[in-house]
Amino acid sequence: MVSGRAGGVPLGMPAFPRAAEAATGDARLRANLRHATHTIRDKRARAVAELPDWAELRAAGAAVKDRTLRHLDHYLERLEREVTAAGGQVHWAADAAEANRIVTGLVLATGEREVVKVKSMVTQEIGLNAALAEAGIRADETDLAELIVQLGDDLPSHILVPAIHRNRGEIRDIFRARMGDRGRPAPEGLTDDPADLAEAARLHLRTKFLDAKVGISGANFMVAETGTLVVVESEGNGRMCLTLPETLISVVGIEKVVPTWRDLEIFLQLLPRSSTAERMNPYTSMWTGTSDDDGPRAFHLVLLDNGRSDALADTVGRQALRCIRCSACLNVCPVYERAGPGRPCARGRCRGSLPGSGGSPGPGCGTADRRPTARSARPDPFRPPGSRPRPAPRSARSPASPWT
Repeated sequence: MVSGRAGGVPLGMPAFPRAAEAATGDARLRANLRHATHTIRDKRARAVAELPDWAELRAAGAAVKDRTLRHLDHYLERLEREVTAAGGQVHWAADAAEANRIVTGLVLATGEREVVKVKSMVTQEIGLNAALAEAGIRADETDLAELIVQLGDDLPSHILVPAIHRNRGEIRDIFRARMGDRGRPAPEGLTDDPADLAEAARLHLRTKFLDAKVGISGANFMVAETGTLVVVESEGNGRMCLTLPETLISVVGIEKVVPTWRDLEIFLQLLPRSSTAERMNPYTSMWTGTSDDDGPRAFHLVLLDNGRSDALADTVGRQALRCIRCSACLNVCPVYERAGPGRPCARGRCRGSLPGSGGSPGPGCGTADRRPTARSARPDPFRPPGSRPRPAPRSARSPASPWT
């Protein structure tokens, strides 16, 4: 689902054979991965075992996803209406280039040249940080693991734990060498104790949270019936980025919409146990539009297609749109454990959180086999002429349309 490919390789990614050859020869890297994935996998197994109806819960999540995808245009249009009614503005991006143009334009319109970011797979997918840098805008990652990756001029290596390939000694060295380049330097005598590393990151990021005027996020879910967006996280950095800036820009894949709050309840039970092996997320942030009393004064939602419509039109490929980015697939994948991070399989292409989201169809899969038709979108000041419009409304669809 990534545009801007070269020879079928996602943005910023080396070819698999070349990257795997280097990774399999790195003993420390393989040891880091083996320890981390086995630890997460064992914790997840214990958390899942607490629920006697885990299989039924997964099936319910798959059914909600399948129903939503069959009527995706309806739920996206309802989401747009609700977000707009709550004071937000919705932008439609056909691909990565358009999404980057929209976000860059929105940031430049504020007059700011620095933004803080919540951990987001979709902004990594579209290469947003690089696009912002080309426009003279600095994007500061605030998730601890993403900060490590950014300071180390590295690539994320895991959906849930982007710096899983680094041990704490390497992290200490990165903080000592690079933290001062982007703000407050690491404390003198920084050790590799996890508490010391976390405190160094906290001190480094605190001024960024307090000074930032623009925040950029993704979203784990979007609730169509109220226009509410949801971010779940474990550190509290997301809450800071979502509430303190004056302008909030959220870039979200169109498959993240769920119809109702009752549907959201299912996924808020599935995601924490399957990803971090927790009964619930430490921080679950939800926001609907804007408010005069609290939070950002301007909210922009950028809905990203970037190949998702094409995946929906494929009877096998649409299974990928069920993915809730729990990363459980990576923790059991022998190729990932041995070939290392930074490969295409480590960037959300493997699916496994819901039944049928991996290699075989699950219950309730749709039967569409054609591409969706399209309509002209309303004028958007950040949309260039001739760009691809959003999915067709029901009145414009043919009886055989995959949106039915």
